[in-house]
Amino acid sequence: MPLKSLTLALLLALAPAAHAVNLSDVYRDAQAYDAQYAAARAALAAGREKTAQGRAGLLPQVSLAGNVTRNHVDSSLPGGDVDFTANGASVNASQPLFRKQNWVVFEQGKNQAKIAELQFRAAGQDLILRVAQAYFDVLQSQDNIAFINAQKAAITEQLASARRNFEVGTATITDTHEAQARYDLAVAQEIAEQNTLNLRLRALEKLVGKPAGALDVLVGATQMKAESGSIDDWAERATRGNVQAEIQRLAKAIADQEVERNRAGHYPTLDAVAGYTISNNQNFGAFQADTRNASVGLQLNLPIYQGGLVSSRVREAVANQEKARQDLEGATRDASLAARQAWLNVQSGAARVRALEQALVSSRAQLDSTKLGLTVGVRTNLDVLNAEQQVLSARRDLAGARYAYLLAGLSLKAAAGTLTPDDLAEIDRHLKPAAQAAK
Repeated sequence: MPLKSLTLALLLALAPAAHAVNLSDVYRDAQAYDAQYAAARAALAAGREKTAQGRAGLLPQVSLAGNVTRNHVDSSLPGGDVDFTANGASVNASQPLFRKQNWVVFEQGKNQAKIAELQFRAAGQDLILRVAQAYFDVLQSQDNIAFINAQKAAITEQLASARRNFEVGTATITDTHEAQARYDLAVAQEIAEQNTLNLRLRALEKLVGKPAGALDVLVGATQMKAESGSIDDWAERATRGNVQAEIQRLAKAIADQEVERNRAGHYPTLDAVAGYTISNNQNFGAFQADTRNASVGLQLNLPIYQGGLVSSRVREAVANQEKARQDLEGATRDASLAARQAWLNVQSGAARVRALEQALVSSRAQLDSTKLGLTVGVRTNLDVLNAEQQVLSARRDLAGARYAYLLAGLSLKAAAGTLTPDDLAEIDRHLKPAAQAAK
């Protein structure tokens, strides 16, 4: 059976009875199920509240209080001891007019909300990479099993030939033993690779919460072209657009604001205040009184000395500001390095795919020549087995190189901060259901 037909037949046999799915389908399922992404979504909802919390310090504060008190007074005055009940209610309101700290907290809240948005975006990019890695891991294992089965089929044919030749006396028992040893080794490799496939299927299932179904396969004729732009261009994009670097940039801004907020501890505060109090049923002997008290005014507070607390907090904030600056510098350098590494992986990956494609052509030609040599008696059965092994190894390496190239392209875009689900849709253009690819 031709290797391509055998590969596709095996993929169809291994796949569950379900419709074929591509990368985008798996990603959408993972968005709805993956616990890590769900946690990031909850963190986003929590982070968005920072804006409202910061704004609260600029808005009016209103409180309502009430009390009921039972009193007993021992007295030497005429009338003796007295029992009476007092109750009251009050409502108080204040509106900050000048509170520098509150304004800074409001600005910090907006930046914290932006960080939450970026962290969720980073989680989305991470999910894309995890889905693609798990998807291609499964395809790689399926390919390896198909290659092993093709190898077993070829070895079985050579084993039968060696036995026939030995029986008629045209070959030694060595050829039979060599073919049998190769077959047994292929069986052991198949067992190990089947276990690896099962583990990788479970890893993919962990992302989507259900059996993945029949995965679309990569079309062999896919052209691998390196990403445009120089390595320095991509490194520059990463320093400006990398999500983690942008998060650290906002963290640095928050640290700057924290210095300003703590310095504002030396500033006065000014509030507009208003209150209304009702006191009823006050009774002391024969005296009763109901009171109503309304007030409105301004309240100024000027801190003079707090034991050095404010100055200490300022020094702490300045130290944290320097830490944030260094963290930003580190994140920027990491983004640049990640982009450079991914760019090199893309370039070398594309070149490696082209080289392996040529190596496969050469290996096939060598196999044909070796089979011809066996027919005319200048090559041995072992030579044919080695040539077939080389063809299958070239096929396996080529498939792995294609997957590695596609993952490197996604990693490069993630380093630059431009990775989106559309990039998975672009890869889907090179994927086809196994049933269609067999035609």
